[in-house]
Amino acid sequence: MLFETQEESEYRAHLRGLRAAGGQIDWAMTRIDMLCGRLSQPTTYRLSLFVPDPEDGPGRSGPDS
Repeated sequence: MLFETQEESEYRAHLRGLRAAGGQIDWAMTRIDMLCGRLSQPTTYRLSLFVPDPEDGPGRSGPDS
């Protein structure tokens, strides 16, 4: 996760800053979420990056298994 807040204006300002900086983030690999709140939990805004699984990482079985 790159950034999380419960303030929409803070979230939008953070996104604008990242876009203005240019080239620091691969936007094709980002995930932008708005977790809708209820009375017991406020709405949360979250910016995350996808992390690809390693092809031959631990616990993965290859075609020769």
